[in-house]
Order: sequence, then structure tokens, then C-alpha cells
Amino acid sequence: MITKMPSSSAQDRQISVWFQKIENGEIKLPRFQRPQAWDRTRISSLLNTVTRNLPLGVTLLLNVDVEQFVSRYLVTAPKTNGRVTEHLLDGQQRLTALWRALHNNYHDVKYFLYLSKYDLYNDKTKNDTESHVWYTARWENKNGNLMPLYADSPKESFYRGLIPMELFRPGDISKEYEKWVSDAIINRKPSSNEEGYESKLEEWMNFKTEVLNIIRDYRETIAHFNLPYLALPSQTDKDTALQVFINMNTNSKPLSQYDIIRAEIEGVKGISLDDYQNDLDKRYPKVHYYFELPFLILATSALMQDKLPNNRGMWDMKKDTMVENWDKMAEGLSLMANFLESQGVYDKNRLPTNAVLAVIAALYTYIPEHLDAHGKAEILLKKYLWTSFFTDRYENSAATHAYNDFIALKNIIQENKKENGNTWSEQDVPCFNKEKHPISTEDELLRVGWPKRENIRARAIMAVFSKLGAFDFADGSQLNREQLIQGKRHYHHVFPDALLKEADIESYLALNCSLIIDKTNLNISNKEPYKYLSERYDWTSEDIVHARLKSHLIPIEELKNGGYENLLDGEKILKIENDFKAFLSKRSKYVLQAVNVLIEGRDISANEIISEVENELVE
Repeated sequence: MITKMPSSSAQDRQISVWFQKIENGEIKLPRFQRPQAWDRTRISSLLNTVTRNLPLGVTLLLNVDVEQFVSRYLVTAPKTNGRVTEHLLDGQQRLTALWRALHNNYHDVKYFLYLSKYDLYNDKTKNDTESHVWYTARWENKNGNLMPLYADSPKESFYRGLIPMELFRPGDISKEYEKWVSDAIINRKPSSNEEGYESKLEEWMNFKTEVLNIIRDYRETIAHFNLPYLALPSQTDKDTALQVFINMNTNSKPLSQYDIIRAEIEGVKGISLDDYQNDLDKRYPKVHYYFELPFLILATSALMQDKLPNNRGMWDMKKDTMVENWDKMAEGLSLMANFLESQGVYDKNRLPTNAVLAVIAALYTYIPEHLDAHGKAEILLKKYLWTSFFTDRYENSAATHAYNDFIALKNIIQENKKENGNTWSEQDVPCFNKEKHPISTEDELLRVGWPKRENIRARAIMAVFSKLGAFDFADGSQLNREQLIQGKRHYHHVFPDALLKEADIESYLALNCSLIIDKTNLNISNKEPYKYLSERYDWTSEDIVHARLKSHLIPIEELKNGGYENLLDGEKILKIENDFKAFLSKRSKYVLQAVNVLIEGRDISANEIISEVENELVE
């Protein structure tokens, strides 16, 4: 017998109403829903859609008389114990992202609306009217201050053209945003003893009103933004509701941009883009290890036509020119893969940022083949690659930044002249601007989390070790792509996780990580570092073991610790804390020294890096 599906009704609902229902505890999630998974880029994209009042897909609700599913509140929503009237079957990611971003309760990120007309910090064209959602990562420094400091300063935020997204949340918060505006522009208010004070004061008050009106306009847009939904009747049985949920989350696969462009090219040119792509994959099999081929093909092709490596640029580029450039583009991607491999980056799971891929591939199509010019250009690429890994250049607006860096680097490679007659130089490359994009500090490196997660700086730190060979502690094998593909290399805690947990110390830090063979990792288990080293000395020389550890920039003396088992609890915890702190401090110095060499386009050796640091410490 076929169960008859109850009819559902499509309805409109403004964000302000959604928020009221969340505040009242009327909306909850079935517990089988996965946790919030959207990354910062996707959340920013959603917020851009809302602030621009663009259409957004429907959500799916199940009306509730009696809860059929065990439920939970949206993350950070108030736990009111109110009567639940709706279960959110589809749309959790959107609603949670909106709620959290507009209430500023992500602990590691803050969202802003960027208005270029008010930006006095970054270079921009005089008529630039760009506006988009911007985010900055947050962290606590060793002094307990939430960084970066400007994110909590109205004056410093507004100087950068940034207005916090929480000022746009629905509700009566006029006092809050009015105070923020006053604090943001108080330094521009004229003093009473200035010449022309009255006219300047009037100008300042008009400016304040202008900013307030902009905030009010965006608040209106967001509060009244329509997030439509389909509502399943409350009498919908449990099995049917689950089936609808599964269908909406797994069976629907919309056309990708590549699918559409492929159809466009095949319709006009009469060729199969799939055949071209398959041929590229066969000829240059290393490329697909770094990212999905469709994106790499489109992004590189767009840059080769001086278009942004994003959706807009891909749409705007000439498709017939893309096909004509295919062989050059494919070879550029191959050279890009070879270059990354030479720098110790073997796959996308170890790649700090994919923003560099199309830039490097497209630049290779302009690099001369003769040795001197080729070698000079590759030094420039090394500087660019490692600088991008250890700055915040690609944490926001990655496509725009990649385009601007590409244009400058291309002009350097081609030895072009600017309008003023000067030749393009490294000073013209935005990525190399250390004032706006400073290289990571030792303090920042000490805070970087576990590299298995998607974290630019964490993966960058591991890339340094990989560049040095990352030899396995036990068998001495050098890290390579085959080991990674086969899953033979594991992320290993140099100071054991269990040991650090006893002292309530965070162990999942990039500076406490090394990539070693799985069998070695299992053999080490939770042994104290000193005990493990002693075991290695039993069957091979101390020099060999030390050489392998040095390839991971592991400080030997700081690792030679142990003897915790006979200590009292307080003494043991204190010794573990001091030993681990000393280990991290020394390793961070090694890594930073390596970074400073790499961003100059030079190669590194473990012995030289370690010797240079140790000599500086002695001095």
C-alpha cells in the first residue's frame, strides 16, 4: 500500500519573524541533523545574498503538535523551554549562520559589512563603491586580549570601512548602533576652537546622519528579507518526513558552473570539453591531486584572459579563447603541479590555500623557457607561494587578491613598464606588502591549531617540514605523495596527547605535530619523548635519529625530557608545562627562521636553520 503524501504549502517569512521564533524557542532541530558545517566563506556568501536582497532557496519545516523527533535548539539560540511549533528539516545551515553572525557569537570569527567608500586603510579607486561582507579570524593572545584589536574598536573598524554585522540584527537596538557610530567617528568631530567650526560641525553631523541612514537601510533590508519555506503538515508521519529530508539533502544535484560552461562550449564549438579534460588528466596526472580539475581549468583560463578567477570572471571570459588557449593552460597546470611538488606540497589536503593554484598555473604560461629568465621567474614564484602561506592575504576576498597579485607578477615576469615609465617590481605586488600583510609572528605560530583541519597557517607549518623532507623517525623514509595517498602518514603528537591532557594542556597544535609513518605512530603510542628516543638509539645511531627529527625542525634537547612517572601530581604537571612550553618556543623559532628564508625565494636546510637560531640565541 502506497502512503499518500500530505500536501505542503509554500509560504513567505521575513528574517525578523524567523528570529522571533528562534528567540521564543518555537523552532528546534531534529537531533539527527548534522552539526553546523558551513565555513566562513560560505557564511559570508549567504550574508552577501541577504544584504543585497537577492533570492534565496526555500527551507523545509515540519509543523509540530507533538514532537515526533528528539530535538535540539539551534546553536547559541536561547533555551527557553517554550512550546515547539516547528521542526527545521532543511535550512539549518542558513538559519544558524544568520543567527550567529548577526549576534556575533562565533568565538573564532567576526563578520562585518565592508563599505569601500569609508575605507581609509586600503588602496582603492576614487569611485570605488564596493560593498560586501568581510570576516576576520579572532584569537586570544598571551596577554588575554582578543585579537585583532581593531575588530572591537568602532573607530579602527570604521577606518577600514567595516561595520559589525551584529548592528544589523532585527530588533530595537537603536541605542547600540547609534553609540557605535558616535564612537566610530568621534575623532572626526571638529573642536570648538577650530576655524569655521560651525560649518565643520554641520558637515560632521551630516556625515553621522549619512552613516546612520546606511545602517538603518541595511537593517530594513535584512529584517524584511524573505526566507521562504515549505511546511509539511503536523500530521505527516515520521517515516515520510524523514524521506523528504533525505531527498532534499542527497538526491538533488543542481548544475555546476562547469556543467553550464561545458554545454555552452559544446553547443558553439561542437567539441567535447569532457574529452579535453580527460586528456589533460591523462597527460598531466599530477594536477588533479591539488584541486578539482573543473575549477582549476576555469580559474586558470579566466586569469589568462585577465579575468577574476571567480564565478563572474569565468562567465565573462571568452569561451572560444579558452579553447584556443587550452594547450597552454594545460601545460601551465602541469608546471604548477611540478612546482608545488618541488616545494614539498603534494596534495590538496596539505595545501594551505588553493587561491595560489590558478595564479601560478597562469603565470607559467608567460614564463620564458630559457634558463636564466625561467630561473629568475621561479624564484619570484617561491617568494609568492611562501608569502601567501604565512600572511593573511588569502583569508578574505581570495579571488580579487589572487587577480591583483597575478597582474603584478605577470608584469614583472614580462618586464613591463607602468604608465610613469618605471618597470614593475616586487614592491608593486600586493602580497609582498608586509605592512598590510605581515608575516606570521612567533606568537601567532604558537597558537596555530591542528593541521588536519582546514587551516592555512597550520598546513603552511607542515609544508615547511615537508619541504625539508619530513623523514620518518623509525624507517627514515622521506615524505612523498604515494605515502599520503595510501594513508601511510599519520599526524602525530610529538608531545603525547595523553600526557598533555593530564596537565590540562592543549595538545592539538601545529607546532606539536609531525607527519610520520602509521606504524611508527602506533609504536610511539603515548610514550614520553625521552623514552621513545632512547628506544631508537638502541638499534640505530643517535646521529641518524637526530637527523630525522631535525627534518621536522624538532628541537632535540627540548624533546629529551621525561621522568614524570615518579613525580607528585603538582610537580609532574609543572614539569610537563615547562617542558612543553620550552619545546614549542624553540620549534616556533626554527619555523619562523625557515619562513624568513623561504619568503626570500631561497631553499632551506634543517641544519642551517637550526644552527642560525641557536647561534642567535647564544649571542
